[in-house]
Amino acid sequence: MYRTHTCGELRITNVGQQTTLSGWVQRTRKMGGMTFVDIRDRYGITQLVLNQDVNAELFDLANTLGREFVIQVKGEVALRSNKNSNIETGDIEILVSELQVLNESKTPPFTIEENTDGGDDIRMKYRYLDLRRNNVRSNLILRHQIAFETRRYLDQLGFLEVETPILIGSTPEGARDFVVPSRMNAGEFYALPQSPQLFKQLLMVSGFDRYFQIAKCFRDEDLRADRQPEFTQIDCEMSFIEQEDVLNTFEGMIKHLFKFVKNMDMTEAFPRMTWHDAMKHYGSDKPDIRFEMKLVELKEIVSGHDFVVFDSVPYVGGICASGCATYTRKQIDELTDFVKRPQIGAKGLVYIRCEADGTFKSSVDKFYTPDDLKNIAALFNAQAGDLILILAGNKIKTQKALCELRLEVASKLGLRDKNVYAPLWVIDFPLFEWDEDTQRFYATHHPFTSPNLDDLPLLDTDPGQVRATAYDMVINGVELGGGSIRIHDSALQNRMFELLGFTPEKAQAQFGFLMSAFQYGAPPHGGLAFGLDRLVSLFAGLDTIRDCMAFPKNNSGRDVMIDAPSKIDQVQLDELNLVIDLK
Repeated sequence: MYRTHTCGELRITNVGQQTTLSGWVQRTRKMGGMTFVDIRDRYGITQLVLNQDVNAELFDLANTLGREFVIQVKGEVALRSNKNSNIETGDIEILVSELQVLNESKTPPFTIEENTDGGDDIRMKYRYLDLRRNNVRSNLILRHQIAFETRRYLDQLGFLEVETPILIGSTPEGARDFVVPSRMNAGEFYALPQSPQLFKQLLMVSGFDRYFQIAKCFRDEDLRADRQPEFTQIDCEMSFIEQEDVLNTFEGMIKHLFKFVKNMDMTEAFPRMTWHDAMKHYGSDKPDIRFEMKLVELKEIVSGHDFVVFDSVPYVGGICASGCATYTRKQIDELTDFVKRPQIGAKGLVYIRCEADGTFKSSVDKFYTPDDLKNIAALFNAQAGDLILILAGNKIKTQKALCELRLEVASKLGLRDKNVYAPLWVIDFPLFEWDEDTQRFYATHHPFTSPNLDDLPLLDTDPGQVRATAYDMVINGVELGGGSIRIHDSALQNRMFELLGFTPEKAQAQFGFLMSAFQYGAPPHGGLAFGLDRLVSLFAGLDTIRDCMAFPKNNSGRDVMIDAPSKIDQVQLDELNLVIDLK
């Protein structure tokens, strides 16, 4: 055997035993006639001791070991004199009697430590080395535990795990598909699934009334901290249910995972907030409710004072930052520069200081009297020492900018504690989004989302006001999962296609198989999908989902370790009947 124990296993109870360990050299320390070697594997670190007076040959060999050499040692477990409370094996050490180098290693390009000296690019290039670091490895262990416990929990509720195809047909709406050319069907393409949506609905028609799958999904979209081109969903669907059934089932699952991972008992029901209220009070459909600082609309009270910035726009809103009246001009300028960033798009920032003596100082003193400023402050319930920050412009765009400003200020004030969790359900999303460029409606989620049955008459008179029977679970400003009740009636589904601009022929070509299935007794059904990557990231306290994925892509969608995507041989192009034109 290469080992009788792992490097994280031995304790005081093993003192006096003979052991064999195998692993990687973490570090060596030379102290006169003694050499200490830390050997590491997935399970931990154990200190080895080699004494020149006991075995000079082994001592000399130990002094040739480099970082990340793979070694095997045999020896006796001994009590450690200078105990190390930072590691679980810190009470013992191994008095080495045999040492074998199983494989040498080049000097790694960065240190294999929790606080490594390697930057993101070089760590991604040598990801197999990065994964040796304990904090990275622990993220993947947590991912395994969450996935395993999720399977166990859903199995107990009668859900069946069913795999669905990876090579499917391309469908419109949503994000851009990744496409795969077919060699056997010249000129035709598969698409990689953005989700198993159509197949899980077909499973409901098939009578599999409780389905789940931990599924790989693919979307060709611009990347950010919580996006990767390939990601993993905990995908679920249920038959003969209503929205309340879905929310209760999966709120229970998340509460169970919080108990399992964090030993936290979430006994209260998750609050529910309509999409309209989320946008009005937080400027986001995934609000962070760990802190207040709600958006306040000001258009009516600030209009008519000859301040063209406020008078010429449809929306004026602001937030109140408690205790921030002491912000210097430099700090306010930094916030102004923040909201002017292209990705946020505000043109400027107006402030009102609520001074300790009850007076007000503002960047718009020229247009507003002290009484005017006092009345504005009253809308925020602002107190002495508070700072009011105001933006103006297009309503949705300005609300989103205020959301970003709110989060930025909260971060500076330390209000976004990763050890505090504030979950909620966002419900009653709009069924449609209107696009000015194409002058048509698009499905806010997907074309199979059921409208709120109370709003069915509005489909003919005012589609933009129709609410979807859709829901998102949000925790700490992160959308962890979302879903909807699906349309199971063929006539209503055809009406949806019509409103979305599909001709009957196009709808048949894209979704004919689903429409056909619905004619054979489709049950009422709905479901939800959680982002496994986001869920793990939340529990691990990470800033990006990349750190809980074994082999992620960088922000350009490249795997710099294997240099993908890459060009393919002309022979392959010819087999696929493809011609590359980079014009």
